[in-house]
Amino acid sequence: MTTFVLASASPARLAVLRAAGIDPVVRVSGVDEDAVTAGLGPDPAPELVVGELARAKATAVIEAVTREGIYDAVIVGCDSMLLIDGELQGKPGTVDAARTRWRTMAGGSGTLLTGHSIVHISNGVTVGERHAHTATVVHFATPTDAELEAYLASGEPLAVAGAFTLDALGGWFVERIEGDPSSVVGIGLPLVRSLLTELGFAVSDLWSVPREI
Repeated sequence: MTTFVLASASPARLAVLRAAGIDPVVRVSGVDEDAVTAGLGPDPAPELVVGELARAKATAVIEAVTREGIYDAVIVGCDSMLLIDGELQGKPGTVDAARTRWRTMAGGSGTLLTGHSIVHISNGVTVGERHAHTATVVHFATPTDAELEAYLASGEPLAVAGAFTLDALGGWFVERIEGDPSSVVGIGLPLVRSLLTELGFAVSDLWSVPREI
């Protein structure tokens, strides 16, 4: 039986998968994202950055997974960043950085890029890979000063790509999106299904719970 492995610490990605019938094995890659990005040379294309980070995360856990005795698996790595005015925005990390981000993007829009990488291992050996990304336009509301400070105080925007979420507190400040909502949360189900199909898997075969018809 093929094991679905999520190479991510993101609780949002895990929640999306579980709601969609997959209870993955979670293994965090520990990839040095700054080092991966630096290795891409000067001014890499935004799509290349999220794609290579996703690939690095998926491949980084192969050894750990096989060492645990999981020899047949699909390993999924993802990376999301917000593109605003030609610049990629990752996790702000601090309240001041998140506040500055929101003052820039409030009332405007950005493109949430999410790289997806799927590695198929069989008998402990990589036998297939697929890599792609999604691009979803996010239109932001303008929170009041009090709302923004309360959102910053929650800590949520500090540790998420682009300093916002769609599926939690940040959803109050998203006016609309153009594209796949699951990819904004962090893992695009339609794209993952397409990549799995290319690797010879029916996504329904990976569901961990039966679905009533």
